[in-house]
Amino acid sequence: MTDLADRRGVNTTVYQPAEDSGLLAKAAVSRVSGRVLEVGTGSGWVSEQLVRKTDADVVASDLNPHACRQAAERAAALRQEGERGFQVVRGNLVSPFRDDSFDAVAFNPPYLPADPDAERDDWMETALTGGEDGRAVIDPFLDAVGRVLKPDGEALLLVSSLSGYDDVLDRAEANGFSHEVVVQESYPFETLTVLALK
Repeated sequence: MTDLADRRGVNTTVYQPAEDSGLLAKAAVSRVSGRVLEVGTGSGWVSEQLVRKTDADVVASDLNPHACRQAAERAAALRQEGERGFQVVRGNLVSPFRDDSFDAVAFNPPYLPADPDAERDDWMETALTGGEDGRAVIDPFLDAVGRVLKPDGEALLLVSSLSGYDDVLDRAEANGFSHEVVVQESYPFETLTVLALK
């Protein structure tokens, strides 16, 4: 059996854009304005799309120092091109930010259920794996994100069918959020949905 490192390629430090990133960017570009936080930015690609295609003031955050470095390089390259760029903050989920700080928060969380036979102890594992049920990062995000949203703000959360879609909705509702499906795509092994949570 191939291990996770073989399946994900050679990069073992920073998550690079894939189908899920594109779906989140598509949803966010169509909805965001004002001050926007992208949690778990990885390479900063989604934040770059927001800067290029909206007038949003974008802040990108990640727990991974390698991701923060790569995202900061992407933001600097945007500025060199004459674009606005974006700020990069290292932190866990929304913990570094003040209450009522953002009009929108976008998040493509680690959502793959853990595979004990392929687990590794590296940053890419952190970026991909959401614990036993795929919701080990989603649940704390849902519990905390309301604090940093402005009163009329919304969170855009990418959810995989592998993570228990209905369980995610239940947790969102338990935290006082209503939900709307912004965009959804099906793939051979999963369905990806971006939810707008208000």
